[in-house]
Amino acid sequence: MWFRDLLDVAGKELRKTVSDVGVLVFFIIVPLLYPLLYAYLYGGEVVREVPVVAVDDCRSTASREFLRKSDATPDLKIISYCSDMEEARNVVHNHKAYGIIHIPSEFERSLADGRQATINLYCDMSGLLYYKALLSGCTMVSLDMNRDIQMVRLSGMSDREKEVMTMPIENEYVTMFNPANGFQAFLIPAVLILVLQQTLVLGVAMMAGTEHERRRKGELILGNEYSNPITVLGGKALAYLLVYGFTSTYVLCLVPWFFHMPQLWHLPTLMAFIVPFLLASIFFAISISFFVKDRESCFLLFVFISVPLIFMSGISWPTSNMPAFWKVLAQIFPSTHAVNGFARINTAGALLQDVRYESIALWIQTAVYFMTSLLIYERLYRSDKMPGMEFVMAMRNRMRKDLRKVEQELKHEIQRELKAVGRNYKKN
Repeated sequence: MWFRDLLDVAGKELRKTVSDVGVLVFFIIVPLLYPLLYAYLYGGEVVREVPVVAVDDCRSTASREFLRKSDATPDLKIISYCSDMEEARNVVHNHKAYGIIHIPSEFERSLADGRQATINLYCDMSGLLYYKALLSGCTMVSLDMNRDIQMVRLSGMSDREKEVMTMPIENEYVTMFNPANGFQAFLIPAVLILVLQQTLVLGVAMMAGTEHERRRKGELILGNEYSNPITVLGGKALAYLLVYGFTSTYVLCLVPWFFHMPQLWHLPTLMAFIVPFLLASIFFAISISFFVKDRESCFLLFVFISVPLIFMSGISWPTSNMPAFWKVLAQIFPSTHAVNGFARINTAGALLQDVRYESIALWIQTAVYFMTSLLIYERLYRSDKMPGMEFVMAMRNRMRKDLRKVEQELKHEIQRELKAVGRNYKKN
């Protein structure tokens, strides 16, 4: 009996999802298109050939060599050589360039005297990727020139001895699990998890707001299967899990494959990790939805917190440097643990035991939010704010009274009409 009621609730939730255009947008359209847009925008991984201008106050062989090598790097492209800093600032202010390389007049003299020389870099900080390209490009050129200068000053040695003296330990920089050292493989996994959570919360909250509006108008009448809170929660969770089972497969598996992103996950590990994340997000959304009084109010909060959730997850800023308040606040949201766990599973090929902490945390959140949803449902049933058995029976009795009243009025009207017809017949 309870299983049939659970399926009935799940079926009604699925029908409401399909019939509500707003919910359909959040459950289907947004997860279908938004990850594609985000992955496409970061498809280049890194910024190359950033336009910069150069101001060479030294005008020496060493300064020209530095600028030539900087222009030869894949990160930078010198589009203009300015006579002074004022002219260079005007170029940057007009958004024709995003950085300035300034070589002071004493650059070569400092090198000749054996003193440390400096080069000034100025960057448009409206985009951190511009700063990264400018700094990394000039740093690699300075290291290369430092080695050449050291080899010139080591006289009386063979070339091999000079190489050993300038670089005693040869090193090679290899970025593990992110060969391009770019933002797509680093940021997109976090965005995909956040898209699943936020669209689920928005869709569930919108349906809850619709129910509140209909309840205020007296239009919401549910069946007897809604009298058991556990059946209601189980049916709704089953419906949302079926929808987001297909949605998460597309978002987490197909979208990264479309854009050739690293995918080192093992299917059993991925499934065992995503299921508690979806359940935690579902019961989290149901718990929050009780505080939504209309369809539109959910946008004011849930959309606003999307960006802070990325930072609180620790994927872009280390949690070790976060204040204790934000660490505690981050534990409320399932995305915090899901982002870190999925990034390891997808990008680094981690197994379930490697993300044991995140997996356990998600199961704990599932249990906690299930209990909060259950307690709120029980309280609302007792106060008759939700359509429980007593509320349903009261509504049915009221409808029967209304029908009997309409029936009596129709009988009286018919009798008056018959009497009027009888009187007219007698007169004729």
